[in-house]
Order: sequence, then C-alpha cells, then structure tokens
Amino acid sequence: MPPYLAGRSSETQEFEKLLGQDIILENPLLTGLRGVGKTVLLETFKPLAINAGWLWVGTDLSESTSIREERLAIRMLADLAIATSSIVLRTEDIPPFGFSRDQDVRDVTLSYDTLMDIYEQTPGLIDDKLKNVLQTVWACLKREDTRGLIFAYDEAQNLSDHAKKEQFPLSIMLDVFQSIQKQNIPFMLALSGLPTLMPKLVESRTFAERMFHVIFLDRLSDDDSRNAIVQPIQETNCPIKLNDYSVDLIVNVSAGYPYFIQFICREVYDAFLQNVTDVPIEEITRKLDNDFFAGRWARATDRQRELLAVISELDHCDSEFTVQEVQEKSKETASKPFSASHTNQMLSALGNAGLVYKNRHGKYSLAVPLMGRFIRRQMLEAQKRSQLNLF
Repeated sequence: MPPYLAGRSSETQEFEKLLGQDIILENPLLTGLRGVGKTVLLETFKPLAINAGWLWVGTDLSESTSIREERLAIRMLADLAIATSSIVLRTEDIPPFGFSRDQDVRDVTLSYDTLMDIYEQTPGLIDDKLKNVLQTVWACLKREDTRGLIFAYDEAQNLSDHAKKEQFPLSIMLDVFQSIQKQNIPFMLALSGLPTLMPKLVESRTFAERMFHVIFLDRLSDDDSRNAIVQPIQETNCPIKLNDYSVDLIVNVSAGYPYFIQFICREVYDAFLQNVTDVPIEEITRKLDNDFFAGRWARATDRQRELLAVISELDHCDSEFTVQEVQEKSKETASKPFSASHTNQMLSALGNAGLVYKNRHGKYSLAVPLMGRFIRRQMLEAQKRSQLNLF
C-alpha cells in the first residue's frame, strides 16, 4: 500500500454513494490498465465499508476458480465463513433445506462446515444452493446490526464461462447476486479487473450493464503525481529530499501510473541513501523493463512482436487504435505489411495473451501501460545489435 493515496478522491466518493444504497441497485466495478492502482483502491474501500457498518469478504479470483461452477461456490462459501463463523444460527433461522426443524442448533454457528451443510442439502442447481445459503446468512446477520455484506473480488477478469465444458461460473455469480438483491438482501458484489471485465460480464448476462456502476481508473494528473511523490517524504520526515528536477523527471517517466511512481521512487530512495546524487533514470528504466515488461513481451511470437512494433509507432498508441490504422501504418514501417484480416487475427491472439484488449466500441488498446515506450526501446536495441554485427 502506498503511504499516500493521491488523486482518487472522486472515485472514493462514488464508492461511498454506493454504500448508502438502501436497496442494492448498483454494484461497484473498478477497472483500468495494470498499474493504475485498482488493487490499492479496492483495499482502501474496505475500511470505508467496515466503518459504514458493512462486512467485507473476498480475495483474488484465480483462473482455477473459473474452471468449474463448484469451485466458484466453494470459493464464495470459504470467503463468507470468515465473516460469519462466530454468528449463531437460531431455530427460527433454520432454512427450508439443510437442517431438520427438530435439530438442536443452540451451539451451531455459521462456520464453513455449517454453510457447506446447508449448501449440499439444498436441492436444485448450484445457483439454487448458493441463494439458499445467502438467504440463511442474511436472516442471521440482520439481527447483528449489520448494514450488509460486500463480496469483493480482485482480478475478476479471470472469471469466465466455458460453454464447451458446460460450466458457467460467471453466469452463476451474476444470477445469484441479481436474485438476492431483488429480494432486498443487501449483499453487494464489488469487482476489480482489467478493461476486458465489463464486456465479458455483459456478454455473459446482458443485465450486467445495469447491475454495475463502472469506476474507471486512469493515470494520475501531473499535480497528483507530484503529490504521490512528495507527500510521503514530507509526512514521514524522510531523510531524502527531492529537488524539482528529480520530481519532474519521475512524473515524466512514470506518465502518472501509480505503480511506476512507486517503483521508480523506491529505486531513487535506495540510490540516494547510498550517496548517488542524480536520479539514475536509465538504470531504473532498464530494471523496470526486466521486472514489469519482459515477461509480457515474451508471450508474443516474432510476428506478433512485429505487429506490436507497428502499433508502437502510432502517435496515439497509448490510447485507442483501429485495425485500419494499424494496417496503414504497417505499410510504412513493417518489412512485410499486414492485411486487415491478418491484423484482426493477430490482435485477437494478442488479446488472449493479455497484451491488447478490444473495447466495446470495436477499437483496440495496449493492455499494458507504457508498453509502446518499451517496444520502441526494444526495437532501438535490436537495431544497435544488428549494426554491431555488421562489423
């Protein structure tokens, strides 16, 4: 967590409004490129929700969670049990399924085992079982002076349906929460993920467009970037002081992405504490290339790298681009230009590799911030190596 969270006051206010809903009509969805601070902001939301009377459960959604519906159900029950394990199940709260009305439940709490008992003994499909569990939990929670409960899941773009395997975990999650919220049960679903998340939700269930309030995180402004750099130094009496030139250099190189600001500042502090007097920006950039970009670059084939190199030459490569723009640019820069159909196919493959994504308007963007700069550096180094080999 950063020592100072800069430039996210409006996003925080949007979340606080969602916490004030008497009936859950909208669920928060944080989205943006890697490095914009989605995970940090989601963690910042947690104490705000708890202070407002909400319970908070959740974790990162791994790809393994998305493989089978049963795994998603177990994931949700395991997370839920952390918040409910000390809550006693009373006789009047016994659900229609899962327990006998004659069963003594005086010492039964809503532990993971209890939740699984209710789940397994509920007839029907997996979503029926989950709904019954959540209804039972709310029957107990509403006596505890609890405002509601938030299921918060980061890296939610990993969640997918698998029609060929007849497994639909994403659809089940959306169906369950829509049903529960229609019953005025204040269980909120807070998701965080890459820009591919919202289109994936809408593709799974069209009502998802109305179900979520999208909070898009962009890079920080120059002023907010400076605050992110300077405030931690001032507030903690840090022995390191940065002059205006150093601050401006970090702002420029980081381009306002919080992850890069933290990465560069950490390296600058370490260098300055060892009596380095100037920001070693070339060395830090090289380390950033190895730590952040290289692994993603390695996923691309040689021909895909050629296409990415073409994209990096676009004036607006860090925003949005079209297939036609890439195709036209390839005629100028590529040794072998790309056709429209080939460009489409390769962009789709790069999307599966997590290097580009397609937005809802049919345009593409690089999925990794500042990837264009990295690619141009790689191309320049390749040219230098090629020239050296000539001698």
